[in-house]
Amino acid sequence: MTAHPVKILFVASEVESLAKTGGLADVAKALPLALKEHGQDVRIIMPFYKTINRHDEAEKILDLSLQTSHGCQDIDYAVFKLMLEDVPVYLIQQNDYFERDQLYSEGEFAYDDNGERFTFFSRAVFQVAEALEFKPDIFHCNDWHTALIPYLLKQKFAHHPFFCNSKSVLTIHNAAFQGIFEKHQFQLLEGLADGLVDQILDGYNCINLLKAGIRFADKINAVSPNYAQELLTRLGSHGLCDYFEQRRGDLVGILNGCEYSDWDPATDKYIPTNYSAADMSGKAVCRQELQVETDLAQLNVPIFGMVCRLTEQKGFYLLLPALQQFLRHNVQVVIVGTGDSGIVAELESMQKQWPDKLRFIHAYSNEMAHLVEAGADFFLMPSLFEPCGLNQMYSLAYGTLPIVRGVGGLRDTVSDYDEDAENATGHIFYDPEPADLLNILRRALLLYLEHPEEFQAMRHRAMLSRFHWKESVWQYEALYNDALNVNPVQHQ
Repeated sequence: MTAHPVKILFVASEVESLAKTGGLADVAKALPLALKEHGQDVRIIMPFYKTINRHDEAEKILDLSLQTSHGCQDIDYAVFKLMLEDVPVYLIQQNDYFERDQLYSEGEFAYDDNGERFTFFSRAVFQVAEALEFKPDIFHCNDWHTALIPYLLKQKFAHHPFFCNSKSVLTIHNAAFQGIFEKHQFQLLEGLADGLVDQILDGYNCINLLKAGIRFADKINAVSPNYAQELLTRLGSHGLCDYFEQRRGDLVGILNGCEYSDWDPATDKYIPTNYSAADMSGKAVCRQELQVETDLAQLNVPIFGMVCRLTEQKGFYLLLPALQQFLRHNVQVVIVGTGDSGIVAELESMQKQWPDKLRFIHAYSNEMAHLVEAGADFFLMPSLFEPCGLNQMYSLAYGTLPIVRGVGGLRDTVSDYDEDAENATGHIFYDPEPADLLNILRRALLLYLEHPEEFQAMRHRAMLSRFHWKESVWQYEALYNDALNVNPVQHQ
């Protein structure tokens, strides 16, 4: 813990247990709680969505109005407050922007005014902080939705008496999503859009919000060390290599922790019986229940599970051709998820082709996700890229050996059997080719069938591995201290 608490305003578009679409929400809950436990003065601020959980518990604390220019009408909004354990959460309510059925999109189509929505949110964050008399030492921003805040801090509030000593940290959860919008969506910046520097433009008519954050944040971190290195390469940077390279000295990788209170087979309330590394007998019960729930025959064959969003990022163009060959073996495969309609159609067609071996559950079910983690023998994550990943951490905890592509946080958390059998916790392949995935699937199958003692040793070793937030929080505190010591002209 630092000598004096750091005042941190944690700015996020979603927070687990309140509103969630992905892993960003998990971090936006767990990291502030860990920082609070370390004695830091941390507050969370996020939009007050129509669909937010605990909606009726929120207490209204402020009525504010954001002044605009360029002929735009001033925007009235309210601020509500909830407590997330002992961390205050401030919720910005503005019905035109946030009273919608989803956070960012309707189905597969993003809201066409997302640039304006999150420009308003970012601009309002400063007004709310000042109204609450909470002077942040650090604005901790997350992904493109809040990446405009470092720009505003440097360009609009650099000499503001309330914010002139504040610094910003930007966490990159997924640089593939950059927030690229036409300039007209930024009228709420009160003329600042006219002076936006070339480095954050995409073409002549669009602004890239993530570029703004990369350009102006005092410090930047990716959610795993390996992903931070990938962001410095042409292949792994999602087109932003030059921008990350310019900030190489300010870019670090900090591995996300895992919230084991929700994902521990010894206490999991969603599985039929609990088990641990010391007594794994309950895993066989979970395996049988998974077969019952999915109407698969109760055969003694390995079960390969997968729970994810059905997107290209998750490696389905590798997986689908590989499965066509792999399902010829004596195996069972269970895939759970929602997403891309084309992937859904292919999985449904493949299930008809292999009715005794493949089950595709087109739904998001937290209960089924837990049952797959507990009941499967292997967990599939053939991702094209994976900044950190959480499911491989859950799988390790449940003794369900991950089969992953060696990218991002997957490489940082899984030890490969072929590289180091004595310390292995899973299987890794590297080339993004169906043949390479098929090969590693067959390697895993052979291990299960021909070397059961080694398989059980790997399973036990996997269950003992842990990735706790208490380890990552020290690195974030060091990053904050580095940001607070940044020379204001260092990267202007």
